[in-house]
Amino acid sequence: MVSQAENAGTVASGDTAGQALAGGGGDPVGTGAGGPEDVAPDDLEVAADDALADDDVLADEDAVADEEDEEDSSPAGADEAPAEVDLADLEQESEIAADYVEGLLDVADLDGDIDMDVEGDRALVSVVGATLQELIGPHGEVLEALQELTRLAVHRQTGARTRIMLDVGGYRARRRVELTELGQDAADEVKSSGVPRRLDAMTPFERKVVHDAIAAAGLRSESEGEEPNRRVVVFPVG
Repeated sequence: MVSQAENAGTVASGDTAGQALAGGGGDPVGTGAGGPEDVAPDDLEVAADDALADDDVLADEDAVADEEDEEDSSPAGADEAPAEVDLADLEQESEIAADYVEGLLDVADLDGDIDMDVEGDRALVSVVGATLQELIGPHGEVLEALQELTRLAVHRQTGARTRIMLDVGGYRARRRVELTELGQDAADEVKSSGVPRRLDAMTPFERKVVHDAIAAAGLRSESEGEEPNRRVVVFPVG
């Protein structure tokens, strides 16, 4: 469960996203489900809570062991059958999210084309064809906030929780390559030294990539700490 303090930080990040879209000044751009209109703070807080909870499960379920299931050293949800994914539902999520993001870009007078795709069991929407650093922000903070807002827009139209992923200018793809290398390097170091290594704090998306890289290297990793300081810890074999 995400604490009230963490929720407050998430809502603040949503304000940051609004300021970025507004060009860094003035009132934040609205973020309603049907288009760029106002959202009640309570609605945003609940949706952000759900979004973080969903992504944290995703980030840690593929880790060899997470803090909460350390005793059995098994991935979270390993004994549960995977939920059926309806391709039509994912395509609908993509369309709703694409319309919403396109509306935000129009309001902010920013250029960029929208690509839609389905990757595994989640919908993927990407803003391409432009360098939009203001939509990414330092360490991807604005992008994470925009993703939460987009999930809120989808949730309000479908009534279902969504794990849709938003990308801008290929940022997540580039980070995936960088984080995979980081995970591999950390695994090599731990194999050599035999000493656990704690990595820097990361977002749920980033932790998921690192967990996968470490598992591929044959080592065990866990997530520890609370958002926004939750981090991956790499353990030696044995």
